[in-house]
Amino acid sequence: MKVRIFVNLKPGVLDPQGRAVHHALEGLGFEGVADVRVGRLIELDVADSTTDEALDEMCRKLLANMVIENYRVEKLESA
Repeated sequence: MKVRIFVNLKPGVLDPQGRAVHHALEGLGFEGVADVRVGRLIELDVADSTTDEALDEMCRKLLANMVIENYRVEKLESA
């Protein structure tokens, strides 16, 4: 089973990378971008028997820093 984990900073946490991207977009002449938040995408290929609880534990223990980040798990449909 394919799983995508989306990790992003919690609201209110400063995002220097997002700020740099925002500044670069302005420098390139793009207007209308109010804010940029940068996150990351982690793709896993796991056994079909992997439970939601196991995926949650993976995120909480390793894939996301629970102090400053949120995460979302998305299971992909089999082709």
